[in-house]
Amino acid sequence: MQSSFVGGDGLQTSRLLKPLILLWLAGIALRVTILAVPPVIPLIHDDLHLSETQVGLLIGLPLVLFALAAVPGSLLIARFGAGLTMIIGLVVTAAASAGRGAASGVLTLYAATMLMGFGIAIMQPALPTLVRAWLPHRVGLGTAVSTNGMMLGVAMAPALTIPFVLPMVGNSWRLDLLVWSTPVLAAAALFLVLAPGDLQREVRPSAANNRKWWPDWNDPLIWFLGLTFGSNNALYHGVNAFLPDYLNSVGRGDLIGPSIGWLNGAQLLASFVLLATADRLHRRAWPYLVFGPLTLAGVLGVLLGSGTWVVFSAGLVGFALAVTFVLTFALPPVLSRPDDVHRMVGGMFTISYSCAVIIPILCGALWDLTGIPWTAFVPVGLCGITLTGLGLMLSLRARAG
Repeated sequence: MQSSFVGGDGLQTSRLLKPLILLWLAGIALRVTILAVPPVIPLIHDDLHLSETQVGLLIGLPLVLFALAAVPGSLLIARFGAGLTMIIGLVVTAAASAGRGAASGVLTLYAATMLMGFGIAIMQPALPTLVRAWLPHRVGLGTAVSTNGMMLGVAMAPALTIPFVLPMVGNSWRLDLLVWSTPVLAAAALFLVLAPGDLQREVRPSAANNRKWWPDWNDPLIWFLGLTFGSNNALYHGVNAFLPDYLNSVGRGDLIGPSIGWLNGAQLLASFVLLATADRLHRRAWPYLVFGPLTLAGVLGVLLGSGTWVVFSAGLVGFALAVTFVLTFALPPVLSRPDDVHRMVGGMFTISYSCAVIIPILCGALWDLTGIPWTAFVPVGLCGITLTGLGLMLSLRARAG
């Protein structure tokens, strides 16, 4: 069934803006509450007397929920439609994120964080389903816009919390988390008001398929997508986790700030570039052949370079990962039937975020076992190779389709 946004010669520009704005806001909401925590970790640490292990668990809990709750998100989409599932996820995320500020201790903080992770996890399969339903002829553009929102959400809270938000709320981490919950709640309200068409009719699976929600784990495509996206996510989280300690271990702690800044800032830069180029790169094989190896080159540059080259290499990793992230995120809507995207994406996210949890653990274990800092980057280097090979295969399949 064609979306109501499609005219005889494609999408009308005047009707394209509304779905793009909603997808962009949803992208921001997927990440902004997660990244609101790191800038206020010292305040939470002192107030609730957390150990470093407890801090690590606080940061890792959302990733675990991303893996565990992706399939329940598929179930909600099958029952209520992607639009309504997105609104439910936005409301749950906003309420749980704000609720973290009322935590009386570490257990209630964890409980609110897990509920927030659940809200985000059910939104994630809804997002590509909405892209496919609202923008069937512009999947690359819709994915690039939503991903630009994600990257902006990643950058906003770390950049604005310390200089602006904390002074505004009297240096209270509790009120800070409340402030960063408001954009998510605002996005939910805008979805209710502006969502194009009938939320149930437009983006709910067809009557013949509306009870199908469990991923077909026997379908190799789910595993290829999951491992490709998982290689991207694991590489990103692995480098973010171990780059600071690695630089400290080689006596270059002065490079931690610039390197981490460029690793994440280059992703935002890439997302803006992709706004203009995503439709031309979508389903192409050559970006994986270029940007997949560039992630590996960037990791090697961090390990073998010095001074400015380390910072440049970290930025290269971030830029290349952002490109392959968007291209892989845009594949399920074109490799799945229109009414089966939610199941495909649910399985893909379960596999990919399991990789994002397991691979960094393997990185740390290698460092601990060998006592050699650079060995922590061996698993992420292998992820770069996997990303290139599987991404190439998937893009050729999408091109043929």
